[in-house]
Amino acid sequence: MALLLILLPLAAAALAFLLKDSTLRVRLLPATGALHLVLLLLVLRAWRELPHNAWLGLDALGGWVLLVVSVLFLICALYAPSYLSLRPDRDHRVFTVCILAFLGLASLLALARHPGVVWVAMETTTLVTAPLVYFNRNRRSIEATWKYLVLGSVGIALALLGTLFVAYSAHMGGLEEPLHFNRLMAAGASLSRPWLRAGFVLTLVGYGTKMGLAPLHSWKPDAYGETPGIVGALLAGGVTSCAFLALLRIYAVVVAAGEGPFARELLLGFGLLSMVWALVFMVGQVDFKRLLAYSSVEHMGILVFGIGIGGLAARFALFHLAANALVKSVLFLSAGNIHRSYASKQLPQVTGAIRRTPVSAGLFFLGFLAITGLPPFAPFISEFQIASAALTTGHLASGAAFLVLLGGIFLTMSDTVMQVVFGVPSPQRIRTPYKDTFATTAPLVLAMVLALALGIHLPAPLRALLEGASSALEGNPPVPVVSLTGVAQVVQTEVRP
Repeated sequence: MALLLILLPLAAAALAFLLKDSTLRVRLLPATGALHLVLLLLVLRAWRELPHNAWLGLDALGGWVLLVVSVLFLICALYAPSYLSLRPDRDHRVFTVCILAFLGLASLLALARHPGVVWVAMETTTLVTAPLVYFNRNRRSIEATWKYLVLGSVGIALALLGTLFVAYSAHMGGLEEPLHFNRLMAAGASLSRPWLRAGFVLTLVGYGTKMGLAPLHSWKPDAYGETPGIVGALLAGGVTSCAFLALLRIYAVVVAAGEGPFARELLLGFGLLSMVWALVFMVGQVDFKRLLAYSSVEHMGILVFGIGIGGLAARFALFHLAANALVKSVLFLSAGNIHRSYASKQLPQVTGAIRRTPVSAGLFFLGFLAITGLPPFAPFISEFQIASAALTTGHLASGAAFLVLLGGIFLTMSDTVMQVVFGVPSPQRIRTPYKDTFATTAPLVLAMVLALALGIHLPAPLRALLEGASSALEGNPPVPVVSLTGVAQVVQTEVRP
């Protein structure tokens, strides 16, 4: 049944390509998104892990990341029909096929049990999302697509080289193919340490480029700034989540080989650097969509910072993956609505949006509060727990820097957001016919409610899945049982965000 998670969206993509009726083609998106999520929940409910020599299998870590991607896809899919109805001048066939293919390839990456398959899946997600970046078909979008492809290709090439180094470290330790993650972790003590270290550095740089970690993020401001909001949401919450999972797979092997301290030092450095970089470029930012791009750089830094701290912080880094994806979908989709209403994304042309698009502007403001860590939204829980873990495990300087950077980013983002939402309307503004509708705002409300609900209470089944996912980062083979009913007893330690 797990294979259907890959085959369903790919079959839907093929059907979307063949359909001549654009209305039916667009309706495939929410239908496929809903079916995929239901199927994933069924797999997580009844699934037992495949044997060690399986090439595909959904462990807790892959299941957690795929659940995040699937929920994000459904939110965007619910938004897509109303959005595409506003863009009759664009090729809906290419858009629909690519977005469905992305879901299938993200599922392949989550199920992959071999580093080579992970690399192939990550590379193909780049190829199928590139046409989405070019959706607006103007000079800026072609430049953004070019940067996305070139820098992404450089990153993925380095990730391939790093994967080969990890394979060679296994060869030096007497381990030959098939080099599944289970076998690599079980034989961690025998792996060649120098080759493994070099492999991790290269995969960190390679997959870090796909995530948008500083200073490897230079494709992000253009790609996020020039794409439709729905594409920005998928890139910020979907593609980056896939790249994070690919990095975590190699990280788990490194930890199993006893090189965890080496890897965590690198992750701490990249995490803090990304947050510093984001803060610097947010200062005085007048393009509110590029502001969201730098916010994504910041939150990718938070993810790897949490993994670098380890322990409870690593668990809440995985929780933050879900929190970030939900809130980013609200921010990018609401930003897209505001952009459409003003035909601009620049201050001072866009000010006082609460008067023209009150629902979208209100959600944009709530999304800002949530993503900067204000309670009771989910990002507050993860950021608070990561900071607390850092300060209580001897990382006093890193923890203090983390808190200072969070405060600085809140202040710098607030300047632009407050002007966009509550500023005095500018005489330079352009009026367009677009107004908020139920179809263009209801999916955002759903995402905001989910982000709020996760901040208040994490249900026991999700808590158990999260615990199983975090245990995979400790260098142990994947948790053998992951079920969404009655699995709270799988891991005894309780997380209560």
